[in-house]
Amino acid sequence: MDRDFLIDLFADFGPVAIRKMFSGFGISADGINFALALRAGLYFRADDQTIPQFEAEGSKPFQYQTRTKTVTVNSYWQLPARLFDDSEDLANWARAALAAAQRAALRKRPKTREAAKPKVSRKAAGKPAVGRKPAAKRPAAKAKRR
Repeated sequence: MDRDFLIDLFADFGPVAIRKMFSGFGISADGINFALALRAGLYFRADDQTIPQFEAEGSKPFQYQTRTKTVTVNSYWQLPARLFDDSEDLANWARAALAAAQRAALRKRPKTREAAKPKVSRKAAGKPAVGRKPAAKRPAAKAKRR
């Protein structure tokens, strides 16, 4: 799959950004990556809400081989082949994949911290600085002679 083919494929979905990634391309919309185009095929982002659709079509999750094992990535599933000929249905699946990617991004966001206590310096708290003698007991600095 080349860049022009992918742009045409997603024409009914809307504008997409296509960037080189691994051995293919990452496809994103609104700054969120929702699909991968690799040598092995086209994979859409999936989650608990969309995986049943992929399973019903007989699709499989993305897998790759390492030297010692096969790694399965359940967050990306292979697009059913029939969708390459049905641009309207592909656009619906792409919208669902983008929604799954957005839900995943929301789960990854750091939780807002509780209101932090205002920091009070040691000096304001009346405590000596760590590793220093109190100011009154320190010897006065010697003036430099010229």
